[in-house]
Amino acid sequence: MRLGLSLGYLVGDPRSAAAEALELVRRAEDLGFAAVHVAEAYGSDAPTLLAWLGAQTRRIHLVSAVMQIPGRTPAATAMTAATLDGITGGRFGLGLGVSGPQVSEGWHGVRFDAPLARTREYVQIVRAALAREPLTHSGEHWQLPLPGGQGKPLRLALPAPRPDLPIYLAAVGPRNVALAGEIADGWLPVYFSPEHGQAQLEQLSAGRAHATAREGAPAFDIAPTIPMVITGASGEALADAQQRVRAHTALYLGGMGSRSTNFYHRLATDMGFGEAADEVQRLYLAKEHRNAALAVPQGFLDATCLVGAPDQIRQRLRAYRAVGVTTAVVAPMATTHDGRLRDLENVATLAAEV
Repeated sequence: MRLGLSLGYLVGDPRSAAAEALELVRRAEDLGFAAVHVAEAYGSDAPTLLAWLGAQTRRIHLVSAVMQIPGRTPAATAMTAATLDGITGGRFGLGLGVSGPQVSEGWHGVRFDAPLARTREYVQIVRAALAREPLTHSGEHWQLPLPGGQGKPLRLALPAPRPDLPIYLAAVGPRNVALAGEIADGWLPVYFSPEHGQAQLEQLSAGRAHATAREGAPAFDIAPTIPMVITGASGEALADAQQRVRAHTALYLGGMGSRSTNFYHRLATDMGFGEAADEVQRLYLAKEHRNAALAVPQGFLDATCLVGAPDQIRQRLRAYRAVGVTTAVVAPMATTHDGRLRDLENVATLAAEV
């Protein structure tokens, strides 16, 4: 099982936040981390930061986790992927996701409907463009070229990208997870629990059973993002660490989506934390953010996050590896930048012992 580093998206002043991100990535690269994952919502974008990081690193792979499907045409995404992969010497992995209704409709102005069919078509077009095929597509959501117009089938005007450029899908719900197994090269789960994730793994396997074999395709990568704070003599106090991760978790369970459509709330419910998730959402949407964080159940934290002393972290890493996780993508959430750097060093040591 490899290690990855999740940076999320930039928060605060972009220059200082990017400088700290670069230091984390360089430290991760020196420690042997396989990849760095960069997200986007409606602030900093993923490919710009990845390009900047790629110019100042040598080996670590660069994964968009995720680029938003409603935010770009498939062809634009293919151009970005080919460019990033080319200028970084074949280090880019294209992570995609449909986002949620609030961002898709409120920020991008794209109706949040038929996410599975839209994703399937999107990936088909991206793959065709990356293969430098004349781009034609006749689907429900995209028509290329547009019928009755002056467009013609165009071919990507760059040398062919490497054939194993991986495409990842962020997926939570059952059909989305199965789709990731069928059409992607990797799955990007959030709040994945080794103890509660058997149904998702079965859905992924069902999708893999319908996957079309592709020459040069990489081995399938299961790469969950895992919030992490290591406590103990050289780390933060346990209560402070848990509260920091609770606040982050409350945002997802309570505020990342609308009251009727929140995939993370639904996931927590499926894991058996439905009543607690309802309370977190109620408090968060009432802007009682501190109380929402306090309402996050300890069991959910224990199941989905790496928070605790080194021995506990080591045991949890073993649990992730045992169920088939291939890249544990840790999101360091210590209070200070030095603490986050220290946690990277500590988790690298612990992972080597697993």
